Amino acid sequence: MRRDYLEVGKIVSTHGIKGEVRVDPWCDGPAFLKQFKTLYYDKNGARPVAVKACRPHSNIAILKLEGVDTVEAAAALRNKVLFMARADASLPDNHFFIQDLIGCRVCDADAPEKQYGVLTDVSTTGANDVWHVTDDSGKEYLLPAIPPVVIDTDIDNERILIRPLKGIFDDAD
Repeated sequence: MRRDYLEVGKIVSTHGIKGEVRVDPWCDGPAFLKQFKTLYYDKNGARPVAVKACRPHSNIAILKLEGVDTVEAAAALRNKVLFMARADASLPDNHFFIQDLIGCRVCDADAPEKQYGVLTDVSTTGANDVWHVTDDSGKEYLLPAIPPVVIDTDIDNERILIRPLKGIFDDAD
């Protein structure tokens, strides 16, 4: 099920004395947050906050949020998770939110009735993402999310078609 509001990061500390906050981005990186004029303090979108400024700083984002004008006000937001409205985000073709991938069935591209398991986690690495697929018995397999392996991703039907590399699954050819 697609959620309308997705987690984008957590406020980890303050920055300076004018109320800026340091956000650990849970998305592609700090630059992704620059596209948002509004973020939310809750997963239902009931508590919007205007983003006055956003700039990447190494691997974090520094945000100036409306109504947060002192270091004390910024400190009070520490550990707060920020959410974005799905409708406000733009993704390139064939890119997906990790939260949409979690829970998708992972099936064989050549025999779609054969299910390997469910995608339960995604690890981001330097070269490519690694998908964690858990079968019915609870065994976890690591799958490189690369074009020769991932053939089709159908978020609407919660199904991913793959051609696994030899040795990933016990019964792989």
